[in-house]
Amino acid sequence: MGQFKAFAQGVEVNGETVLSVVDGLGTFKRQAYSILEANGIKDPQPGQWYPQQKWLDSFKAIAEKLGSSTLYVIGSKIPSNAKFPPEIDSIEKALAAIDIAYHMNHRGGDIGVYKFAQTGPRSATIECRNPYPCDFDSGIIESMAKRFKPAGAFIRIEHDKSKDCRGKGAESCTYAISW
Repeated sequence: MGQFKAFAQGVEVNGETVLSVVDGLGTFKRQAYSILEANGIKDPQPGQWYPQQKWLDSFKAIAEKLGSSTLYVIGSKIPSNAKFPPEIDSIEKALAAIDIAYHMNHRGGDIGVYKFAQTGPRSATIECRNPYPCDFDSGIIESMAKRFKPAGAFIRIEHDKSKDCRGKGAESCTYAISW
């Protein structure tokens, strides 16, 4: 499957999430709206739903025009405006909540999953089986980890190169997180 290709037709993403592209491009908001519109998403609004494939086509255009580091920045903006229930009070709970938030913001078929696994007292993995680009997911994971890290902890995120990668056509990527 790889990146930029929806797992199923009919999958949709909400406007709040689509607007993260605009937020992620910062001072280049006009360009963000232009890329979205060129891919079939005109004037995205909170509370509305948009075809995931059109959003993924926008990601591909951003990667080609602006580079993968921009995808990372967009991913890092996804959790920054999100609200979290009071029980999310640790890095472990926050990283596990990525999948919950993902399912709250997508609908209409197989969207994939963010599979969290604790691997040690200060380490975990997240397998990202979804159609989004690697750098985007890395931004989401790092932003969540930093937001809920223990005091004084240093966050380290590594793309596990020994496992499959969406950038090479696989359905998933795995990230090792330590703190």
